[in-house]
Amino acid sequence: MRFLLTNDDGIYARGLAALYQELSKDAECLVVAPEIEQSAVGHSITIFRPLMVRKAFKNGAFLGHAVAGTPADCVKIGLCELAEGPIDLVVSGINRGANVGINVLYSGTVSAATEAAILGVPSLAISLDTHRDADYTVAARFARQMASFILEHPLPHVALNVNVPAIPEAAIRGVVVTKQGGARLMERFDKRIDPRENAYYWLAGETALPDCEDEETDASALKRGMITLTPICYDLTRHDLLEGLQNRATAHFPTLKKL
Repeated sequence: MRFLLTNDDGIYARGLAALYQELSKDAECLVVAPEIEQSAVGHSITIFRPLMVRKAFKNGAFLGHAVAGTPADCVKIGLCELAEGPIDLVVSGINRGANVGINVLYSGTVSAATEAAILGVPSLAISLDTHRDADYTVAARFARQMASFILEHPLPHVALNVNVPAIPEAAIRGVVVTKQGGARLMERFDKRIDPRENAYYWLAGETALPDCEDEETDASALKRGMITLTPICYDLTRHDLLEGLQNRATAHFPTLKKL
């Protein structure tokens, strides 16, 4: 088996190293990751400059390919150019910080897995619910279990978004399949002044649950100490609204066609 590993925290991130160490027990792992941190870049790709790739080393040992681009770039070039053969699974992570609710739209970690799904390769994004430099051991072991599960039960053109609570393993209350919820970053900006008296701002908000958040959502279940599995699809169409929109729009636009 051959896996492609990537992330958005950068090729030297400890979460990626933990993932490599665990998944290498079962498969040949190719690392293709951003050369610097690319958190919250979403699904952006590089089209107006060359995509630079270099071999990265740590303490003399080869780590993988460092890409001067985004996580989605890494998956594209990894699958199309660097792998030099079939890849059975793309795993993105282990991200430092949860990726739940609306925040999955901003996440480079989730976008890397989604890009793999677009290209027809089974994929998994995995995140640890802490922004501190935590122990990734439990999340890495679960990623290995998930890799086996996905290969046995493939989900065509779907990425699985996994979030692991940053608590002792014995305290984890189980694994649940959830839907994406409405948790989002509550914007707060820290205003500062540079030496030339120009204002600049740091986005400093925190993710919060809506007042009416369903208990079956990713953020809610994660908060209650459970590992969450959420299937992610790149089709953003509200299929349930198509017929109603067609009917209402027809009254306003006489030339409206029905496909």
